[in-house]
Parts: sequence; structure tokens; C-alpha cells
Amino acid sequence: MDLEWEVLPHPAYFPDLAPSDYHLFRSMQYALKDTHFHNYSEVENWVAEWIDSKDRQFFRRGIQLLPEKWQKVSSFGGKIF
Repeated sequence: MDLEWEVLPHPAYFPDLAPSDYHLFRSMQYALKDTHFHNYSEVENWVAEWIDSKDRQFFRRGIQLLPEKWQKVSSFGGKIF
């Protein structure tokens, strides 16, 4: 299946462009504030419940915003703004 996506150049590490840092983990970080786990099972359960609480649009939006972020960073020559 051809998705007609263009692969864009990416700096070695640029947190504002990493899909995980940009959307998913920032939202997860906010939800985890003041949360403490006592074992791995609690972590697994929390992650599963958190993912189930998000609709498809949450994940789709995170992906769809990446080109806009990339263009913004590119227009600033790769500098953090």
C-alpha cells in the first residue's frame, strides 16, 4: 500500500520533533505527575488504561502535527525556539 508519505531529514536528536517526545510522552508525563508505582505490573496496568483512555484522534493528531513542527524547525535552521 502506498501512503504517499515523504520521509523528511531529521536532526540526530531534536526533542520537539521526536514523535514520542512531542506528543505521546509529553501527554503521558502530564498524566503521570505525582504517580508512584510499586511494581512492574502496576506500570503495565497504568499504561494499558492510559492508552485505552485515548481515542484514535489523539494519536492521529500527534502524527499529523509532525510536518508542521518539522517545517517550523527547518525555517529556524534547526535551532531550538
